Amino acid sequence: MNQTLLDLLKSVDTPTVCNAIETAQGRRGFANFTRGTMIASDPGAPSIVGYARTAKIAALEPPTEAPDVIKARRMDYYRHMAEGPRPALAVVEDLDFPDCIGAYWGEINTTVHKGFGLSGALTNGVMRDLGDLPQGFPVVAGSVGPSHGFVHVREIGTPVSIFGMIVEDGDLVHADRHGALVVPLDVVGDLQHAIRKLLETEKLILEPARGPNFDFDAFAEAWANFEKART
Repeated sequence: MNQTLLDLLKSVDTPTVCNAIETAQGRRGFANFTRGTMIASDPGAPSIVGYARTAKIAALEPPTEAPDVIKARRMDYYRHMAEGPRPALAVVEDLDFPDCIGAYWGEINTTVHKGFGLSGALTNGVMRDLGDLPQGFPVVAGSVGPSHGFVHVREIGTPVSIFGMIVEDGDLVHADRHGALVVPLDVVGDLQHAIRKLLETEKLILEPARGPNFDFDAFAEAWANFEKART
Protein backbone atom coordinates (compact mmCIF):
# COMPACT_ATOMS: atom_id res chain seq x y z
CA MET A 1 0.00 0.00 0.00
CA ASN A 2 1.54 3.30 -1.07
CA GLN A 3 1.47 6.47 1.02
CA THR A 4 -1.02 8.19 -1.27
CA LEU A 5 -3.55 5.40 -0.85
CA LEU A 6 -2.91 5.24 2.91
CA ASP A 7 -3.51 8.98 3.31
CA LEU A 8 -6.68 8.74 1.23
CA LEU A 9 -8.02 5.80 3.24
CA LYS A 10 -7.38 7.64 6.51
CA SER A 11 -9.26 10.68 5.19
CA VAL A 12 -12.52 8.88 4.32
CA ASP A 13 -14.96 6.98 6.49
CA THR A 14 -15.62 3.25 6.43
CA PRO A 15 -18.99 3.54 4.60
CA THR A 16 -17.19 5.35 1.78
CA VAL A 17 -14.62 2.56 1.52
CA CYS A 18 -17.40 -0.03 1.61
CA ASN A 19 -19.08 1.68 -1.36
CA ALA A 20 -15.75 2.14 -3.15
CA ILE A 21 -15.00 -1.59 -2.89
CA GLU A 22 -18.26 -2.30 -4.69
CA THR A 23 -17.37 0.36 -7.27
CA ALA A 24 -14.02 -1.36 -7.85
CA GLN A 25 -15.68 -4.78 -8.04
CA GLY A 26 -18.39 -3.48 -10.37
CA ARG A 27 -21.22 -5.01 -8.35
CA ARG A 28 -23.03 -4.91 -5.05
CA GLY A 29 -22.71 -7.64 -2.47
CA PHE A 30 -19.40 -7.00 -0.67
CA ALA A 31 -20.00 -8.54 2.75
CA ASN A 32 -16.86 -8.74 4.93
CA PHE A 33 -17.79 -5.95 7.33
CA THR A 34 -18.99 -5.76 10.92
CA ARG A 35 -22.64 -6.12 11.87
CA GLY A 36 -24.28 -4.25 14.72
CA THR A 37 -23.35 -1.13 16.63
CA MET A 38 -19.80 -0.66 17.88
CA ILE A 39 -18.39 2.03 20.18
CA ALA A 40 -15.53 4.36 19.23
CA SER A 41 -13.25 5.71 21.95
CA ASP A 42 -12.74 8.86 19.84
CA PRO A 43 -15.57 9.29 17.31
CA GLY A 44 -13.81 12.27 15.73
CA ALA A 45 -10.51 10.47 15.12
CA PRO A 46 -9.33 9.70 11.60
CA SER A 47 -10.07 6.24 10.30
CA ILE A 48 -7.85 3.40 11.48
CA VAL A 49 -6.10 1.76 8.53
CA GLY A 50 -3.58 -1.06 8.63
CA TYR A 51 -2.66 -4.70 8.46
CA ALA A 52 -4.32 -6.80 11.13
CA ARG A 53 -2.33 -8.28 14.01
CA THR A 54 -4.82 -10.79 15.37
CA ALA A 55 -5.34 -12.51 18.71
CA LYS A 56 -8.03 -14.01 20.93
CA ILE A 57 -8.60 -13.32 24.62
CA ALA A 58 -11.04 -14.41 27.35
CA ALA A 59 -11.83 -13.02 30.81
CA LEU A 60 -14.96 -14.53 32.34
CA GLU A 61 -13.15 -17.42 33.99
CA PRO A 62 -9.59 -17.81 35.31
CA PRO A 63 -7.24 -19.57 32.89
CA THR A 64 -6.88 -23.31 33.43
CA GLU A 65 -3.35 -23.59 32.02
CA ALA A 66 -0.22 -23.29 34.12
CA PRO A 67 0.79 -19.72 35.04
CA ASP A 68 4.10 -19.99 33.19
CA VAL A 69 2.24 -21.00 30.02
CA ILE A 70 -0.07 -17.99 30.34
CA LYS A 71 2.85 -15.64 30.98
CA ALA A 72 4.84 -16.98 28.03
CA ARG A 73 1.85 -16.62 25.70
CA ARG A 74 1.31 -13.07 26.93
CA MET A 75 4.87 -12.15 25.95
CA ASP A 76 4.46 -13.94 22.61
CA TYR A 77 1.34 -11.82 22.09
CA TYR A 78 3.20 -8.56 22.68
CA ARG A 79 6.05 -9.74 20.43
CA HIS A 80 3.51 -10.45 17.70
CA MET A 81 2.00 -6.99 18.08
CA ALA A 82 5.43 -5.33 17.99
CA GLU A 83 6.40 -7.10 14.77
CA GLY A 84 4.96 -7.28 11.27
CA PRO A 85 4.26 -4.79 8.48
CA ARG A 86 3.14 -1.26 9.21
CA PRO A 87 0.72 0.44 9.31
CA ALA A 88 -0.98 -2.11 11.53
CA LEU A 89 -3.81 -2.39 14.00
CA ALA A 90 -4.61 -4.87 16.74
CA VAL A 91 -7.69 -6.97 15.95
CA VAL A 92 -8.57 -8.92 19.07
CA GLU A 93 -11.54 -11.23 19.48
CA ASP A 94 -12.97 -11.69 22.96
CA LEU A 95 -14.14 -15.31 23.12
CA ASP A 96 -16.65 -14.40 25.86
CA PHE A 97 -18.77 -12.44 23.37
CA PRO A 98 -21.59 -11.49 23.78
CA ASP A 99 -21.00 -11.69 27.55
CA CYS A 100 -17.64 -9.88 27.59
CA ILE A 101 -16.53 -8.39 30.91
CA GLY A 102 -12.75 -8.04 30.58
CA ALA A 103 -11.68 -4.53 29.59
CA TYR A 104 -8.47 -5.47 27.81
CA TRP A 105 -8.18 -2.03 26.25
CA GLY A 106 -7.38 0.48 28.99
CA GLU A 107 -4.76 3.16 29.53
CA ILE A 108 -1.78 0.80 29.92
CA ASN A 109 -2.50 -1.60 27.06
CA THR A 110 -3.40 1.11 24.56
CA THR A 111 -0.26 3.07 25.45
CA VAL A 112 1.90 -0.04 24.99
CA HIS A 113 0.35 -0.83 21.62
CA LYS A 114 0.72 2.77 20.46
CA GLY A 115 4.36 2.59 21.52
CA PHE A 116 4.77 -0.46 19.29
CA GLY A 117 3.65 1.69 16.36
CA LEU A 118 0.15 0.31 15.92
CA SER A 119 -2.54 2.67 14.61
CA GLY A 120 -5.40 1.54 16.86
CA ALA A 121 -7.41 -1.44 18.03
CA LEU A 122 -10.55 -3.24 16.90
CA THR A 123 -12.34 -5.66 19.22
CA ASN A 124 -15.72 -7.19 19.98
CA GLY A 125 -14.71 -6.91 23.63
CA VAL A 126 -14.47 -4.21 26.27
CA MET A 127 -12.56 -0.95 26.69
CA ARG A 128 -12.19 1.35 29.70
CA ASP A 129 -10.20 4.38 31.00
CA LEU A 130 -11.90 6.49 28.33
CA GLY A 131 -10.53 9.75 29.68
CA ASP A 132 -6.97 8.43 29.81
CA LEU A 133 -6.45 6.62 26.49
CA PRO A 134 -3.55 8.06 24.47
CA GLN A 135 -4.22 10.49 21.65
CA GLY A 136 -3.73 8.99 18.21
CA PHE A 137 -4.72 5.45 19.20
CA PRO A 138 -8.46 5.01 18.60
CA VAL A 139 -10.23 1.90 19.84
CA VAL A 140 -13.39 0.56 18.23
CA ALA A 141 -14.94 -1.88 20.69
CA GLY A 142 -18.06 -3.84 21.47
CA SER A 143 -18.69 -2.28 24.87
CA VAL A 144 -17.38 -0.17 27.75
CA GLY A 145 -16.85 -1.58 31.25
CA PRO A 146 -14.88 -1.06 34.47
CA SER A 147 -13.09 -4.38 35.11
CA HIS A 148 -10.39 -6.50 33.48
CA GLY A 149 -11.87 -9.71 34.90
CA PHE A 150 -9.56 -12.70 34.41
CA VAL A 151 -8.39 -11.46 31.01
CA HIS A 152 -5.72 -13.59 29.35
CA VAL A 153 -4.53 -14.37 25.83
CA ARG A 154 -5.81 -17.59 24.27
CA GLU A 155 -4.52 -17.47 20.68
CA ILE A 156 -2.12 -15.39 18.59
CA GLY A 157 -2.15 -14.80 14.86
CA THR A 158 -5.21 -16.95 14.14
CA PRO A 159 -8.34 -15.87 12.23
CA VAL A 160 -10.78 -13.89 14.39
CA SER A 161 -14.43 -12.90 14.20
CA ILE A 162 -15.43 -9.34 15.09
CA PHE A 163 -19.17 -8.69 14.93
CA GLY A 164 -19.55 -11.16 12.09
CA MET A 165 -16.47 -9.98 10.18
CA ILE A 166 -13.75 -12.59 9.65
CA VAL A 167 -10.20 -11.22 9.81
CA GLU A 168 -7.00 -13.11 9.12
CA ASP A 169 -3.63 -11.98 10.39
CA GLY A 170 -2.22 -9.57 7.80
CA ASP A 171 -5.56 -8.56 6.26
CA LEU A 172 -5.92 -4.89 5.35
CA VAL A 173 -8.58 -3.42 7.66
CA HIS A 174 -10.39 -0.07 7.63
CA ALA A 175 -12.27 0.97 10.78
CA ASP A 176 -13.97 3.99 12.30
CA ARG A 177 -17.01 4.85 14.43
CA HIS A 178 -19.26 2.97 12.00
CA GLY A 179 -17.44 -0.35 12.42
CA ALA A 180 -14.90 -2.02 10.18
CA LEU A 181 -14.27 -3.91 6.97
CA VAL A 182 -11.57 -6.06 5.38
CA VAL A 183 -10.34 -4.70 2.05
CA PRO A 184 -10.23 -7.53 -0.54
CA LEU A 185 -6.78 -8.01 -2.03
CA ASP A 186 -8.14 -7.92 -5.57
CA VAL A 187 -9.30 -4.29 -5.28
CA VAL A 188 -6.30 -2.70 -3.55
CA GLY A 189 -4.77 -1.64 -6.87
CA ASP A 190 -8.04 -0.02 -8.00
CA LEU A 191 -9.18 1.38 -4.67
CA GLN A 192 -7.65 4.85 -4.96
CA HIS A 193 -9.36 5.44 -8.32
CA ALA A 194 -12.62 3.95 -7.03
CA ILE A 195 -12.73 6.22 -3.96
CA ARG A 196 -12.07 9.34 -6.02
CA LYS A 197 -14.66 8.32 -8.61
CA LEU A 198 -17.20 7.66 -5.86
CA LEU A 199 -16.62 11.04 -4.21
CA GLU A 200 -16.92 12.88 -7.52
CA THR A 201 -20.07 10.97 -8.45
CA GLU A 202 -21.73 11.73 -5.12
CA LYS A 203 -21.20 15.45 -5.72
CA LEU A 204 -23.63 15.24 -8.64
CA ILE A 205 -26.50 14.70 -6.22
CA LEU A 206 -25.15 16.27 -3.02
CA GLU A 207 -24.26 19.70 -4.42
CA PRO A 208 -27.67 20.37 -5.99
CA ALA A 209 -29.44 19.02 -2.89
CA ARG A 210 -27.50 21.43 -0.69
CA GLY A 211 -28.02 24.40 -3.00
CA PRO A 212 -30.82 26.97 -3.28
CA ASN A 213 -34.00 26.32 -5.25
CA PHE A 214 -33.73 22.57 -4.98
CA ASP A 215 -37.00 20.94 -5.92
CA PHE A 216 -38.22 17.73 -7.52
CA ASP A 217 -37.31 18.82 -11.04
CA ALA A 218 -33.78 19.69 -9.91
CA PHE A 219 -33.61 16.39 -8.09
CA ALA A 220 -34.76 14.42 -11.16
CA GLU A 221 -32.07 16.05 -13.31
CA ALA A 222 -29.38 15.56 -10.68
CA TRP A 223 -30.39 11.94 -10.09
CA ALA A 224 -30.27 11.19 -13.81
CA ASN A 225 -26.74 12.57 -13.96
CA PHE A 226 -25.86 10.61 -10.82
CA GLU A 227 -27.19 7.34 -12.25
CA LYS A 228 -25.42 7.91 -15.56
CA ALA A 229 -22.10 8.50 -13.84
CA ARG A 230 -22.43 5.31 -11.79
CA THR A 231 -22.87 3.05 -14.85
